[in-house]
Amino acid sequence: MILHKKWRKLSYVVLAASVILSSWSATTAAFAQSQPVLTMVNQEILTSGAILKKYTWQTTRNNKDVKVNANVVEVDLTNSNVKLDVMTGTNNQFTKKQTVLGMAIETKAVAGVNGDFYNTQAEGVPMGPQISNGQLMATPPYLPGFYTFALDQNNKPIVDLFTFKGNIIAKDGASYPLGGINKTYYWFEPGGEHSHIDGLFMYTNAWGQVDRSNDGVTYPTEVLVQNGIITQIPENGVVNMIAPQDGYILRASGKAAEFVRAHLKVGDPIKADYEVLAQDPNTKYDVTKFKMMIGGHTILVDGGQPAKFSREVASLCCTRSRTAIGYSKDEKTAYLITADYSGESKGLSMTELQQFMIQVGVWKGLNLDGGGSTQMVARPLGEFEPVLVNKTETGIQRKVVNGVGVYSIAPKGQVKGLFVQAPNVLFLGEHSPLSTKAYDEYYNPMEAGTMTAQWSVADQRGTFKENVFTPTKAGMAKVTAVSGQASFTADVEVAGRNQIASMKIMTDSLALSEGETYKIPVVATTVSGKTREIPAELIEWEVLGIKGQAANGKLTVESLNGSTGAQLIARYDGYSTMATIPVGIDKTWYDLDNFAVMTMSDQKPAEVKASVQIKPSETNNKYLELQYDFTQGTGNKWAYATLDTGVLIEGQPQMLKVKVNGDESLNWLRAEILDNSGKIHYVDLARNINWKGWKQLTADLSEYKMNYPIRVKSLYLVNEEIGQDERAAKGSIGIDDITFTYRGSVQQPAQNSVGLTINKKAVTVNGKSLTLEQAPYITEGNTLIPIRFVTDALGGTVRWDEKERKVTVIRGTKMIDLWIDQKDLLVNGQRITAEVAPVIKSDITMVPLRILSENLGWKVTWDAKTQHITMQ
Repeated sequence: MILHKKWRKLSYVVLAASVILSSWSATTAAFAQSQPVLTMVNQEILTSGAILKKYTWQTTRNNKDVKVNANVVEVDLTNSNVKLDVMTGTNNQFTKKQTVLGMAIETKAVAGVNGDFYNTQAEGVPMGPQISNGQLMATPPYLPGFYTFALDQNNKPIVDLFTFKGNIIAKDGASYPLGGINKTYYWFEPGGEHSHIDGLFMYTNAWGQVDRSNDGVTYPTEVLVQNGIITQIPENGVVNMIAPQDGYILRASGKAAEFVRAHLKVGDPIKADYEVLAQDPNTKYDVTKFKMMIGGHTILVDGGQPAKFSREVASLCCTRSRTAIGYSKDEKTAYLITADYSGESKGLSMTELQQFMIQVGVWKGLNLDGGGSTQMVARPLGEFEPVLVNKTETGIQRKVVNGVGVYSIAPKGQVKGLFVQAPNVLFLGEHSPLSTKAYDEYYNPMEAGTMTAQWSVADQRGTFKENVFTPTKAGMAKVTAVSGQASFTADVEVAGRNQIASMKIMTDSLALSEGETYKIPVVATTVSGKTREIPAELIEWEVLGIKGQAANGKLTVESLNGSTGAQLIARYDGYSTMATIPVGIDKTWYDLDNFAVMTMSDQKPAEVKASVQIKPSETNNKYLELQYDFTQGTGNKWAYATLDTGVLIEGQPQMLKVKVNGDESLNWLRAEILDNSGKIHYVDLARNINWKGWKQLTADLSEYKMNYPIRVKSLYLVNEEIGQDERAAKGSIGIDDITFTYRGSVQQPAQNSVGLTINKKAVTVNGKSLTLEQAPYITEGNTLIPIRFVTDALGGTVRWDEKERKVTVIRGTKMIDLWIDQKDLLVNGQRITAEVAPVIKSDITMVPLRILSENLGWKVTWDAKTQHITMQ
């Protein structure tokens, strides 16, 4: 086995061919358990010659169904209005990394994906070759198995292995091999030699910093060349500038430096003779005429079949986000591919990626940088700038070294289409500005200002004031925009009560304190499946159980006055929902200014370095700093701030809160909680530390089923082996104000017992005999009961709305709205359909027992022989 150092997402071990094949076969067996199902969800034209297709890919892993969301940009290589090219860092320079979105916006790409692998510990340059806009910017490394995607002068796609050959020729005719152009240090395979020992390398203006591959292994002797003439060989060895546009800088070390001293002099002419060529000497390309070229990793698909991996993939075997590129059998279509590992999308293994590529049409293709680097951007139709279209693995858009961009080179065309931009759903009475977007015959956006529109809506379903639409009727509103000779009519859904399937107050993690103000957004989901927050000004609020005010999307708690919680009722167009928020008690347990707990450091494995120390903040507030160094050791790595487990946490806290000063390391932050049975619970605080500065993190401890009392064993960072090189190996975080929140228990309804008999008015409440005005009865197989009497007896309240003929039942944390003679009802804002509708009989409201018992927490016992019902 041969050591291969620090190349991102590449193996730390280069395996022999037999081991590669064995790993490939094992991975195939593990993941390819069934024929995957590929479904295209939708497609959108990006520009003339480029289409974005969104897919779901469903398969089974370990007998479990999984789904993967993937995106494919198809580029028509025969279309003269579109081109593929390589985007580079910032201002088209290496060492200045940028997100794919940033590169696309800067270069005016209509779409793009991240590109080549790179050494995260080095300056930020691609590992493989690069040609951008026909210019050679970087050469291939002397490493086996790294494939490249390119387009030749005829726009023919090429996926192949490339190498580099070059020499620097002095005035006296002496020459020295040129190791490459704009390359950072790496290690040759299989020997493991450092690339820059005895190496001579060229750096052009594309290398955007003065430091050129100085990792401490070699000492540079540099030569400045301008217009083919040596203009500087500094005595201290370093040319203190970025290479000029009209020249380059040579970096020599070891034997190459001896060549410089022996044969190169200021004022002498110098010649650089080099070429990029196929590794197979029988394959000939004129790379000097290539339009673009980007390096990658292993080949994945060849001849429409899974290819044997040309690089070791053991470190890439797990399901991750993926990026790939390839072309079709007829060589007319290029494919830019991303697959997500985020949320419900479970990522792809390398073998699954092969299958996916084949299913979408790839004939030959290769792997690009994946994991946390996977990003795809695309410009929506009619828009001027692209947006991120995939979900990144870490929750942030990583800065990378380069990417593949899709560019429109079409001329300005005539208006082809006009469409209306509006929220996916509107609400009655909402003042919503609408806008138009137009695109030309090449599907490129039209300039703003030329598309001033006149607006109208059919059937008097709303009003317009200029472009601001206020809907007045629920349902589909036909909105028309007319601009010049172009017009467009769109169906805009307006949600009233009948269009809503559910409505929820988003307060699941709240615990109330006096004097505090809380956001209380209300989110509605329509019957058609659209979800959106209802504008705060459209919600009517009712606050029960506490003294407080709810308005404009916020709840202000004035007084709790011994209450255990609040019931919030939100109403929109007669549709209601309720949320119960308990009173919370925050108790700060760890605060270095007031409540110190003995804290030490620990680490695993032994090579990891970790330390803790007390530091003052800018406001002289003391906090704990956990410093870590994961640069040594292998496998998963941990750095701990260990706390005194002799200190008990009182009571049964529901929430853990901690303030953390993040360092954007993307490391995983967890807490170890030791419960009374000796079991350790691992509590996630932040799956990725993707922020900088102080932030309060919250964890719900009720999910962990702990045996109280509990102790805090540690707060610690994890740098997982998979994707380890994507995260910061050294850094520090701050920890302060570890607080436990105790949620007050909401007062429960009375535990009364009610006995009823079908078709009899006699009733018992806790054994006491009473008489009903209307007996319960059975209709269509459903028992109907007198709602007011039963609810009062079981500790609830009943409200009657004469105008709507609506009954509202509130019991504990549940609220049910029922309408007379209607089967639809609402349970805490969720629309449900009953088998029979509530009715009025003998002036008494009768409602179906099953719906109430299932949704109000009543326990019902039925005696079929006596037809007696017991409710508790």
